[in-house]
Amino acid sequence: MRRNSVRKPQPRTPATASQPMSPEEVRKFLQALARVNPSPKSELEYRDPFTLLVAVVLSAQTTDVQVNRATRTLFAEASTPQAILALGEEGVARHIRTLGLWRSKARNVVELSRLLIERHGGKVPTDRKALEALPGVGRKTANVVLNAAFGAHTVAVDTHVFRLCNRSGLAPGATPQAVEEALLTRAPPEFLPHLHHLLILHGRYVCKARKPECWRCVGAPWCHYPAKTPPPLEATLTSKAATPKRR
Repeated sequence: MRRNSVRKPQPRTPATASQPMSPEEVRKFLQALARVNPSPKSELEYRDPFTLLVAVVLSAQTTDVQVNRATRTLFAEASTPQAILALGEEGVARHIRTLGLWRSKARNVVELSRLLIERHGGKVPTDRKALEALPGVGRKTANVVLNAAFGAHTVAVDTHVFRLCNRSGLAPGATPQAVEEALLTRAPPEFLPHLHHLLILHGRYVCKARKPECWRCVGAPWCHYPAKTPPPLEATLTSKAATPKRR
């Protein structure tokens, strides 16, 4: 008897993916971004590795602004695994009800606090496998914590980084992990300590999803995106008005 075979859909490189930049273009692109943002940092508010871990877990499908509003009151009441565990799921939920998926996030935050106490003496582990064994912690979250809290040369690929790397040709890839691996291979080592935040901020505020602001992108000369957005009319008129006329 013949079985019907169902083929799983294979991940495809996004339609906006461009041809990869050359090594020299990668360096110049990142140098340009670093010149305008030499010390990029997370927009999440945190005090230590534990509060960073909690903030990143809470940030799934939620903006950093919304997370910060919630964690200001949460961390004022409980900022250690022991305090979170004592606060309990309902206590944590009271602070984060404005966030998407708040019920499951409250459950995860309390459970990961319990496991940190039981398995790691209340400390956030520096090992990826141990981090990813915690509730609500996937590869992206582990990468953020390892990089921002412990200085590891890891790159978290969120939707902004994934889009920017494919659109520009910086590190095209069909999946976030493929983009991550490409970045670690293609980016010069000196950029790795702050690469995640450098790219996420550029993707969030310049290389936007619907309408990238190519006309004010300092990396545009090396970007391979073919459909670069022209400057808006008002910016063009302002530029012309500011240009002195030749006599």
